Amino acid sequence: MSLSVRFDGVCKHFGPVQVLHGVSFELAPGRVYGLLGENGAGKSTLMKILCGYEQAGQGGFAINGQPCRFADSREAEAAGVVLIHQEFNLADDLSVVQNIFLGREWGSGWRLDDAGMRRAARAALDAVGLDIDPDTRTRDLIVAEKQMVEIARALSREARLLVMDEPTATLTPGETHRLFALIRQLRERGVTVIYISHKLDEVEQITDEIVVMRDGRFVTRGPTASHTRQDMANLMVGRELTDMFPPKVPLTAAAPLLSVRGLSVPGWAEGVSFDVHPGEILGFAGLVGAGRTELFEGLLGLRPRGGGEVLLQGRSVAFADPRAASRAGLTYLSEDRKGRGLHVHLSLQDNLTLMDLDRHARPWLDKASQRTALQEAVEAFRIRTGSLDARAGALSGGNQQKLAIAKVLQPGPRVVVLDEPTRGVDVGAKRDIYFLIARLAAQGHGVVVISSELVELIGLCQRVMVMRSGRVQTTLAGEHLNEEELIAHATGTH
Repeated sequence: MSLSVRFDGVCKHFGPVQVLHGVSFELAPGRVYGLLGENGAGKSTLMKILCGYEQAGQGGFAINGQPCRFADSREAEAAGVVLIHQEFNLADDLSVVQNIFLGREWGSGWRLDDAGMRRAARAALDAVGLDIDPDTRTRDLIVAEKQMVEIARALSREARLLVMDEPTATLTPGETHRLFALIRQLRERGVTVIYISHKLDEVEQITDEIVVMRDGRFVTRGPTASHTRQDMANLMVGRELTDMFPPKVPLTAAAPLLSVRGLSVPGWAEGVSFDVHPGEILGFAGLVGAGRTELFEGLLGLRPRGGGEVLLQGRSVAFADPRAASRAGLTYLSEDRKGRGLHVHLSLQDNLTLMDLDRHARPWLDKASQRTALQEAVEAFRIRTGSLDARAGALSGGNQQKLAIAKVLQPGPRVVVLDEPTRGVDVGAKRDIYFLIARLAAQGHGVVVISSELVELIGLCQRVMVMRSGRVQTTLAGEHLNEEELIAHATGTH
């Protein structure tokens, strides 16, 4: 049976901060809805209330006309209401099949039906097009594979109302295409799908209707076909949004800040060479598995490094870990915001000032100076928080990303490597980050942007290097820097 939903005056506070203000709207069964809004608009909080992860302070929701309130996510899933989280909710030390059936294992008494669960897991993985052994330890998967496991796990729960929060953030175009085919199949079977995404081209392709939220309030709902992407963006931010990218500045003839010659990372990258100049934004494009992230993890000491030479401001360097790189003037923002970017259980202040495994920050500042630095970062990066004393985990995904970027800039680096800097970030926050990156370059920094969003690379970078199978295929600039040539070189069809 298909499920309809009606939200009625839903309010929610986190401490003194009200994040939902009387949200009311209805969703018909068997439709695909795009739920849009800036980070902090309340989308994820509303969906967590629907799926049993949070409780409404006031108001509530009804399913198929019956008032409903799930005590927890397990009760919601038993009713067919399933959430695929934006941030991975997997146990890294368990296998894929164990993650898929965690908390609802098959068997009786102390005996588990391992063979049956393995067969069912294989079927769920086949449905999402993921060809891996169900017994693979989750820790050994790349980010895109973990995302597909999350989707497979949700499908195995026989969802009748499925919420997808940024499901394609780490997927290749081919994987996204398979996911869309799967969503269409679910719609044909009567499943209601709520699709949260900041990729408006995807919303345009896959959804029947859009629902827009802003500042914790319902704004509008209407047919997707009646709204252009520009309409959607304007509704999300509440103003006309133009000039998404800052103007590009021509490169000067200055000596490079970072020079890499013949760098290899065993199993991932072979013989890669490039330069990053002062004032340059250098992009790295490629499909998932091309070796872009692993190349820089090797450069920074996060992976074993093979041959090659790295020169930072003319001096030969070999980093044992990212902390050593940070001290030398090279900092790195990981694509894994929660795993390596932030301590989500610590405060904003602690994230900016504490030294940890990945960052060299400024722990020597006194408390007053630390507070001033935090206030300046919140204002400069437009981090939306109800309190400077909040935990990092209480921020929305996009505001966590801004905090992570502020953190890597605390040591005052000369070269900054940003891996998927706008992953899970809304259109307004993306523009903020793009102009921030341009400011860094204008101040004489060298900036490397690794991104799966081709429009982002084209709009930001003076040059883009394209990797495939661990090797650089070409470097594109000027009129050659376009989607057609980027895709052709990334897929080997050029």
